Amino acid sequence: MQVTSLLSRRTHDADPAPHHPHHSHHEGGGSCPACGHDHSHTQVRLTQTLIGLMFVINAYVVDWVVDRATLVAAASGMLGAVILGAPIVMTAIKDLRRGLLSINELVALAVLAAISTGDYKTAGVIAFFMLMGEIIETRTAEGARASIESLIKLTPTKARRVAGNTEEEVPVHELKVGDIIRVRPGDNVGADGVVVSGQSSLNQASITGESLPVDKKAGDEVFAGTINLTGVLDIKVSRAGRDTTLGRVRDLILAAEQTKLPIMRIIDQYMGFYTPLVLVVAALVWVFTRDLNRVIATLVVSCPCAFVLATPTAIVAALSAAARLGILIKNVADLELAGRLTAFIFDKTGTITTGKLAVSRLAPQEGVSPAELLRLAASAEKYSNHPAAKALAALAEEVNVPLAEPQNFAETAGRGVKAQVEGAEVLVGRAQWLQDHGLQGDFLKSVDLNETEGFSLIFVARQGRFLGWIGLRDETRAEARPALEELKAIGVRRIAMVSGDRQPVAARVAREIGCEESRGECLPQDKVDFVRAFKQQGLRVAVVGDGVNDAPALAAGDIGIAMGAAGSEVAIHSATIALMNNDLRRLPFLVRLSRATRSVINQNFVVGILFIVGGLALSAFGYLSPIVAAIMHNVGSFIVIFNSARLVRQGEELEHYEPAATPSTPAPSVPEQPITFKPQPA
Repeated sequence: MQVTSLLSRRTHDADPAPHHPHHSHHEGGGSCPACGHDHSHTQVRLTQTLIGLMFVINAYVVDWVVDRATLVAAASGMLGAVILGAPIVMTAIKDLRRGLLSINELVALAVLAAISTGDYKTAGVIAFFMLMGEIIETRTAEGARASIESLIKLTPTKARRVAGNTEEEVPVHELKVGDIIRVRPGDNVGADGVVVSGQSSLNQASITGESLPVDKKAGDEVFAGTINLTGVLDIKVSRAGRDTTLGRVRDLILAAEQTKLPIMRIIDQYMGFYTPLVLVVAALVWVFTRDLNRVIATLVVSCPCAFVLATPTAIVAALSAAARLGILIKNVADLELAGRLTAFIFDKTGTITTGKLAVSRLAPQEGVSPAELLRLAASAEKYSNHPAAKALAALAEEVNVPLAEPQNFAETAGRGVKAQVEGAEVLVGRAQWLQDHGLQGDFLKSVDLNETEGFSLIFVARQGRFLGWIGLRDETRAEARPALEELKAIGVRRIAMVSGDRQPVAARVAREIGCEESRGECLPQDKVDFVRAFKQQGLRVAVVGDGVNDAPALAAGDIGIAMGAAGSEVAIHSATIALMNNDLRRLPFLVRLSRATRSVINQNFVVGILFIVGGLALSAFGYLSPIVAAIMHNVGSFIVIFNSARLVRQGEELEHYEPAATPSTPAPSVPEQPITFKPQPA
C-alpha cells in the first residue's frame, strides 16, 4: 500500500496461508488488524535503517573533515547505501518473480542508478527517506487502526467461573453456555449473558457507543467487553467466544476495513500501467538530457504514495469514528453511498417508538390530585407484570411518588386488577371491567383521547368512586423529531414511516415526529413494495428498522440500517449497517460522515496528483535533486495521512448525548411530550 509495503509484505511472504479474523492478537499489540500477523520485525527494520544512516552520515563527515579520504568516504557511503537499499531491491525482485510490476521497482531503479554512478551517499539518502517514510506511514496506519482495535480488544483473557460455592479463574475460551461467571468492579465482562444476581453500572461504550453508564440488575442482558463499574454481578453465559456481540462486531469492523470503494478498485486496476508509463517518462528524460540525476529524481518523485494512500487512510479514519459511536458498516461502499441518500423510510414500532408503553395523560376527577391518582393506580398494580403496570411504576419512581403496599391483590388477565390499598378497595382496569364491578355513572364521557390512535386507557376507582383515567401509549423516541429535522436540513428529500399498526396510529406518530408521509397496516411485503416504489422514482433509499421483523424491507433498500443491534444476531445480519444503540441522531451523523469522507478523499487525490505532476515537471527540468525528490515524496504522503486523520474526531458531540432507553437499557419511561394533567368535573 505504501512505497514498498515492506513491513506487511515480509511477514505475509513467510506465511501465505490466509489468516482467520478470529485469531487472537499478540499481547502488547504489534499485530496487523487487517491480517492478524505479528509485525514485531518493525523494530528490526528501524534499527537497520538507522545503522545504514550512520554509515551515510559518516561518509559525509569524512568527506568534509578529512582531505584525501575519498576512498574511506566512498566505502562508508557504499556500505550505508547497501544496508538501506537492500530491502527495497529485494522487495522489487520478489515482485518481478511474481510477475508484478509495481511502484517498488521505481524506487529500486532509482537507488541502483545512483549506486551505478558511484554516488553512494545520494543512493543512501534516497533509500533512507523512502524507508523512513514507509515505516512512519505503516505505523501511522496501524495507529489509525488502533482506535478501531481498541474497541475489539476488550474481552478479558480470563473469567471467574462460579460452581456451587467455589470460584475458579478460567480462560475465557473455556466458557460454555449456561456457565455462571462473577464479574467484580473494574472487571471486563467475559461473555454475553443475563444477570442472575447483583446490581451494578456498566460502561457499554464499546458495544453501543453510549458514553453514560447503564444500570444493570437481575434479568438484564450484558455484553462481553463491557466494563463493570460498581457492584458485583453473577452472570449466566448465553454466548461465549466468537459468538458474542463483541466477536461479531470485531468481524464486521475488520471485514469492512478490507473491502474497497469502487474508486479504489479502479486505481488497483490501472496501477499496473503506471510503472511502465513512468519508466517511459524517465527514458525520455534520459534521451533528451543525458542527466542521470534528473532520471533518478523522476523515478523517486513519481512514486504515487500520496495518491495510493488517499482513500485507505480516509476509510480507516471514518470507520474508526463510526465504530466509536456504535455504527457498524459492513462494506465501505455503503459508507460512500450514505452521503448520496435522498430518502429514508422508517419502521415505526421499535424504531421511531420504543415499543414500550409510557404514561401520556393523567386525568383525575375534581378533588383528586394527579399524584394521588398515580399513587393509587401504581400501588394497586404493584405486583402486576402487565406493561401498563410497569409504565405506572416507572413514572411513580421518576416523580418520587411513594407507593403503598397492596393487600389481597387479584388480577384478571387483560381486564384489570383489584387490591386493598391503605384499607380501601382500588380497581384499576378497563371501563367495562369497572362497570362489571358495580361502578356507576357515565365516566367514559370525560375521555377525549381516541384509542384507535394507539392510546391505551385505564380507569381508576376507590371504594366505588371513580377517581379518573390514565392514558398510555407506545413512547416516541425523544430524539426522533430532531433527527428527522436534521436529515431534512442536510438535503434528504423524502422521509416516510411504515407500520403494521393501524393507520390512525401511524398518522398520529408521524405528526408527533414531523414526518409528512406515513402508511399503516403494512404487511412485510407491503413494506417491500413501498421501498421499491421509492426506488423506481429515482430515489436512493435507506430503510431503518429494528432488524427483527423488517429484514425483507431492510434488504430491499439501497442501504438497510438495523437499530438496537447489540445482542441481536438477526439485526446485525439483516442490514448493511448496524446501529448498536437506538439513538436516531446517528443517522444524520452517518450521512455527514460519508460526505466528509468523500470530501477528504477528493482533497487527498488532489494533493497526490499535484505532488506527482509537479514533481515530474520539476525533476525533468532539473529543478529537483534526487534527495529533495525523496523528501518531497514523503511530505505528500504525510499531508494525506494527517488530512485523513481529521475524520477520526467526527461525531464527538454525540458522545455526550444520552440516548433514549433501549430494550437492553432499563430506564424509566418518560413521554417525549410533557404529561398532561387534566382535571375532570365530578
